[in-house]
Amino acid sequence: MHKPRMHLLASFDIARLQYLDEQGRATQELPDFATPDTLLALYRQMVLARLVDDRAVKLQRTGQLGTYPSSLGQEAIGVGTGGALAKDDVYCPYYRETGALLERGVEIKEILAIWGGDERGQNFRHAPCDLPLAIPIATQFLHAAGVAFALKYQQKQLHKPPRVAVASGGDGATSRGDFFEAINLAGVWRLPLVVVINNNQWAISVPRSAQTAAKTIAQKAIAAGIPGLQVDGNDVIAVRAAVADAVARARSGEGPTLIEATCYRLCDHTTADDAGRYQPREEVEAAWRREPVARLGKYLRSEGLWSDEQEEELRRELAEVMERALRAFADTPRDKPTAIFDHLYAELPEAFLEQYEQLGRLAEGRD
Repeated sequence: MHKPRMHLLASFDIARLQYLDEQGRATQELPDFATPDTLLALYRQMVLARLVDDRAVKLQRTGQLGTYPSSLGQEAIGVGTGGALAKDDVYCPYYRETGALLERGVEIKEILAIWGGDERGQNFRHAPCDLPLAIPIATQFLHAAGVAFALKYQQKQLHKPPRVAVASGGDGATSRGDFFEAINLAGVWRLPLVVVINNNQWAISVPRSAQTAAKTIAQKAIAAGIPGLQVDGNDVIAVRAAVADAVARARSGEGPTLIEATCYRLCDHTTADDAGRYQPREEVEAAWRREPVARLGKYLRSEGLWSDEQEEELRRELAEVMERALRAFADTPRDKPTAIFDHLYAELPEAFLEQYEQLGRLAEGRD
């Protein structure tokens, strides 16, 4: 049988970035930003993110919040991503982003308000240009591509300073058409867009192996003609470095980048889930040995930058921060019932006028 002659048209390699191994030892020279002060700040933010998650889960269990998605074991991805952005950049997050929101200056009471059903929490006081958390899977990528297009237009046509859009999502989101459409457009138009994928190995109860046959998530960038990189998502230094480099590329007009940050979800998908039904126990135990907070803590201790006494003081400080935030959340007056319409429509459709008026009467005690 004749075997046709073929010519190689394309090939690719996917690089992986890591600075700290599982024991918290440096695998290479750290980047310039990784000064003692910066590393201590990153450690503090990851510990705070974990504390916020813990309290939020407890609030949900006692009926004070709705369904909540913890980021336990994934703190380095959020904190590393949020810390790499400039204040004027636009962050387009998905729902598992406690660490990134804290880095962007979002207040704890705002985070709690979101999951308490109060949309006013999405109006971030210190990050007013960032988009609200996207609950539908992968829609935020299209929003981010649109934002990036607008930012590029403003720079070229209106001579505004260069800004970058950064979108986050889970590994399961990369199986959606929205994801591919967004990175395809970003590649064609060379948009200032960075996409960070939190590959925590689970799309709710579906393992990564059942999501895609691709060896890496990062290689999905190849079809869009954009750079793709895998980073150790349990290494906050690596995440921060990778996102910062990608943001710098985008800001200088070099186009988009896809970053896959690998980690493991050490919690239920949300408080409506029971991961114990499907996550292998030995897999979870192994993942705990790689988790990001302890990893950076080990490095700081090995460098003489951290001690048990400092750890205890930090825990006391953050407990006080959390208590103040909880009081502020509890003291926030409830929004009016008609807010479910006010935050959804610029102009209320006629079909909903009767419901709107009825809610108004209920609020005033007239029905």
